[in-house]
Amino acid sequence: MIHVFMLVVVFGTGDARKEQPNPMHFYSVNRCLYFAENIVKQYGNYRYNHYIDAKDRVTAYCKPVYVDPKSIKPEIYK
Repeated sequence: MIHVFMLVVVFGTGDARKEQPNPMHFYSVNRCLYFAENIVKQYGNYRYNHYIDAKDRVTAYCKPVYVDPKSIKPEIYK
């Protein structure tokens, strides 16, 4: 078992909230945060979130997880 960082992407808010079903795994938290930051950026500025429909809002974060290296291949995302 090894520790990796899982990129969690959530689309929408409230009742429209839906988690992306195929998370990506990274050895490096910095690499994971790079993708989390840029995924959220592409969906606009949340300073004006009242202009963005709830179903179109995106949240992304990195979660440390303990996984079996045979079940995933985090080296793909180094």
